[in-house]
Amino acid sequence: MSAERIAYFDCFSGISGDMTLGAFIELGVPPEWLAETLKTDLSIEFDLSVDPISRSGITGSQVTVSAVDHKARHYSDIRKMIQNSGLADAVKARSLEMFERLASAEAGIHGCSKEDVHFHEVGALDAIVDIVGCALCMEYLRIDRVFASKIPLGRGSVTCAHGTLPVPVPATVAILKDVPVYGTDIPYELVTPTGATIIKTVAQGFGAMPDMTIHSTGYGGGSRDIDAMPNLLRIVMGRAAAPGAPMVIVETCIDDMNPEIYGFVMERLMAEGAVDVYMVPVFMKKQRPGTLLQVLCPLSCREAVIERILTETTTLGLRYYDVHRRILERDAITVDTRFGPIAAKRIKRPGGAVQIVPEYEACKAAAAAHNIPIRDVYDRVCRQTE
Repeated sequence: MSAERIAYFDCFSGISGDMTLGAFIELGVPPEWLAETLKTDLSIEFDLSVDPISRSGITGSQVTVSAVDHKARHYSDIRKMIQNSGLADAVKARSLEMFERLASAEAGIHGCSKEDVHFHEVGALDAIVDIVGCALCMEYLRIDRVFASKIPLGRGSVTCAHGTLPVPVPATVAILKDVPVYGTDIPYELVTPTGATIIKTVAQGFGAMPDMTIHSTGYGGGSRDIDAMPNLLRIVMGRAAAPGAPMVIVETCIDDMNPEIYGFVMERLMAEGAVDVYMVPVFMKKQRPGTLLQVLCPLSCREAVIERILTETTTLGLRYYDVHRRILERDAITVDTRFGPIAAKRIKRPGGAVQIVPEYEACKAAAAAHNIPIRDVYDRVCRQTE
């Protein structure tokens, strides 16, 4: 089995849709192919220009999308456009997931139905190009997994179709729920709603760069030149560490914490790059019932995981040690169902048997979209692949 292709989004100056496309183009996605595929498969008209830039001595590419088609669109219109397009199923599924997340955030803020969301960030043609273009680039580069740094946020205000809004704008804040962020003194919008949507959807974890062998790096530039730092998004591409490479177990026993907090701690640890988080009932000194919190993570995430445990829990200390693991050969696939394309893993077991396991997030999105139990989606995928 060849090692997984990993993309690490180093968002030291935030993230936007055009920055993402610029970095992907630097990594080898042909801009002519990208523009022609979007125009043909989505039946839209726009101009895509790519210009070389230099920020603090670092060269990169800046993408500008000029709309030819200024047609107003609701979320429901965009969803139908993608569903009826000639795009590959995996690209459709990822694009739909991103627009569903963006529309849900805006619907919650503006108090309207998701289907009726109609505003600049979703309706504008450049957002469609950014989001679907990102999904196309990931497919072109055959990226298996994405990780990202913590996300910096600017301050101040920005004027948009809804008037003057605080930075980060409400949609960005809503989308970045459960994502580790940090504030800066930079008086600009560092993360756009489109950028937040892209990184929240594609990233499996946030924190330090995972163990990998770097193959290439791409820089995508934002539209503004910032004095405090180079306004660039860096995407690092490489291969994952070998399946048998050492990992780290970080663990601690806790007997004095509100049990409701454990779920939140698990989410935070996964965001820091943990591969697995376990909570095991144990009996401690004086027969006190407690919980063994055990975290499996790459060595590169160890310090972030330790800091998170010491910050978020009541423990006074913890221990960590190296471990090895062995994983089965697997690859990412898409299964066509009556609920639409569902992302899944195809696993090869010893002896050659193959098992298809649907991805939880894809099943969750399909269940919500069709208002059906999630187990029905799981059953449908399994029946179609038996």
